[in-house]
Amino acid sequence: MISKYSLIVLLTFSFNISAPIKAEAQLYSFDFYDGTFNFMANTNLLTNFKGSLDASNIKEFYRHLDTLSSTPIIESLKAYKEKHQLNDWLYYQLIRKTAEQLSPKAKNYNSYTLYKWFFMVKSGYDAKIAIGNNQIIFYVRCEEDIADIPFFVIDQKKYMCLNYHDYGKLFQREDTYFPVDIKPAEAKNVFSYKVTRMPDFTPENYEEKDINFRYKHKTFHFKLKINKQVDGIFTNYPGVDFESYFNIPLSRETYQSLIPTLKEYVKGMNTKKGVDYLMRFTRYAFLYENDDENFGKEKRLSPEQTLINNFSDCDDRAALFFYLVKEIYNLPMVALLYPTHITMAVAFDKPIGTGIYYNGKIYSICEPTPQERDLKIGELSRNLKNQQYEVVYNYQPKH
Repeated sequence: MISKYSLIVLLTFSFNISAPIKAEAQLYSFDFYDGTFNFMANTNLLTNFKGSLDASNIKEFYRHLDTLSSTPIIESLKAYKEKHQLNDWLYYQLIRKTAEQLSPKAKNYNSYTLYKWFFMVKSGYDAKIAIGNNQIIFYVRCEEDIADIPFFVIDQKKYMCLNYHDYGKLFQREDTYFPVDIKPAEAKNVFSYKVTRMPDFTPENYEEKDINFRYKHKTFHFKLKINKQVDGIFTNYPGVDFESYFNIPLSRETYQSLIPTLKEYVKGMNTKKGVDYLMRFTRYAFLYENDDENFGKEKRLSPEQTLINNFSDCDDRAALFFYLVKEIYNLPMVALLYPTHITMAVAFDKPIGTGIYYNGKIYSICEPTPQERDLKIGELSRNLKNQQYEVVYNYQPKH
């Protein structure tokens, strides 16, 4: 729950050194994952964008924000980012919530979007505003392989759209939006969608989820700690490359409630049996449903989201299985993408069953998604045997 309170104080700021004027400032505060973000905003900064959506009005609004004392907000944002080690995607979520405090999205979407863009560029990111069809579109430069997001190219630099989902079916894909020519000197950094660290949520934000599954005629019980705020982090997260996707970690509490328990359960098993256990845990401890039925569209779940949600599909199982094997055994793995399916293969000391030869190693199929038959390690589903596949991720442990 976002909390907000204000404190009115007197600050001095100026448009020029010789003409100081007094302005009031307001203190804002809201909860953000594992902490509380506080920032001061000059009341003269709280200006809603008015008028038509044209380049001259946007440039004037930018000059207005740039002239006022926005430095304390930017410094607060960057200090929080550094303290909590926020990846770019999580930092953008912080900026979104900050913009919402100053100009609520529902009341003035144009202002809300311009505040987000302003804070991004002043934080050093190469971001751009484009307009067209009476819509304001927000882009950020990104050099990663991102799917399912509109983009445009300027001077051979690719800019990904951060807010197209707000317009839904009204968003126009081609020849509609034209960038506004504003080039802040500090806007140089490339944005990354990689999430390599989850927030350290407070323990009270977690709830327990019971998971049971049978292996070798024995039922195994897990009391998993889950935090549904994780789903919020990835609400509009795009289709990143498989390396980035597979390596999204678990949050601390969820990790501690699962990985040590799994390690304890497989402690007496050899590596093959232990991987078999993890494969069947991923396959049978969760209900299957494809994304169209579950979400109405294609949506990849992070490993933690797969643990949170009641249903998941093959992408989600592959990512979770990869994460578990990496954490517990750290074996070489490849992800095999078929036209309508993705599965995993693991390199053991000796290959088992159907082998996949890749870059000098032989990998054994480990199917983490339920199939018509109860597949063992080294067995491939019949309907895939004559289909072409692509190795979309090759993981090699660093020793």
